[in-house]
Amino acid sequence: MSSAPVENRIPSPCTPESEPNQVRASGAFAVYYLRKGKALNRLRYTLVGVAALIAMSACTQKGTDTNHASDASSKDATDAALTVNGTAISKREFAMLLREQPPRDETPNSPKKIVDNLTMQILAAQAATEKGLDKSPDVEDQMDLSKTSILAQAYVKDFFASHKPTDAQLNAEYDKVKAAASGNEYRARHIVVKTEDEAKAIIAKLDQDPKAFAQLASADSLDPVSKAKGGDLGWFDPTRMEPAFASAVEKLGKGQVSQEPVKSQFGYHVIMVDDIRSKAAAVPPFEQIKDSLAAHLEQEELLKTLGDMKTKANISVKP
Repeated sequence: MSSAPVENRIPSPCTPESEPNQVRASGAFAVYYLRKGKALNRLRYTLVGVAALIAMSACTQKGTDTNHASDASSKDATDAALTVNGTAISKREFAMLLREQPPRDETPNSPKKIVDNLTMQILAAQAATEKGLDKSPDVEDQMDLSKTSILAQAYVKDFFASHKPTDAQLNAEYDKVKAAASGNEYRARHIVVKTEDEAKAIIAKLDQDPKAFAQLASADSLDPVSKAKGGDLGWFDPTRMEPAFASAVEKLGKGQVSQEPVKSQFGYHVIMVDDIRSKAAAVPPFEQIKDSLAAHLEQEELLKTLGDMKTKANISVKP
């Protein structure tokens, strides 16, 4: 959490563990994979997330290899998508680079950008070769590491293609998600103020007019995000909130307002519960998350396989 003054903070009652993360599902489904997916995400980013960089690195290697840089005849000239001073990039290689483009980066100008980037890289690589930098131990080490990364990526791709989970496995995983979805989720509003007396004064006003909650939140709350929505926090799992806040919410019924201020690191909260639902009800239908379940199982199987390999491998570390 930020150490800025209360006035400049976003006084969310969320604990650090509930900050946004890579899991984009909602409700109990997200919580389930939040707990199980951290190691898998780390592996995914290490082996899969570098694919674009690996592809570009492979092209740079072609430029620094004098056997290729000086002799474009090793490739069919009609097959070259790009040739720079004799260094050729085949149509197949160019198509691969296009496929490796992140979807968010794809534009009608993507092919031109790739050509421009490749041209600059090849020219730089050729200049490096002329200076003898391709014989540098550091450069040779980087080439070796790039080859290792490319082979690892190829293995991961092949592994996922040949280890598709069965329908029975997918259904079993879905059952685990639903079983983990115990308890309730809440949709609530809050008003957070600096002092306990301010909170008590707001509670007194709400005793007179419970429908005034949104108006009071918009006028008095220190939380700039929920304040703009009448104090609405949306649906949340109380286990991802600060304990005092979660405890207060779980004691309230639908439509009820906390009768005592709830203290947190951000100040004093007044809470109203708008709705309550079972976490199980928040789990998306099977077909909607089938692909996510499959990806999760594939990654778990990959982790297990790599773990077995590591156990059997002859590994020596010399710092």
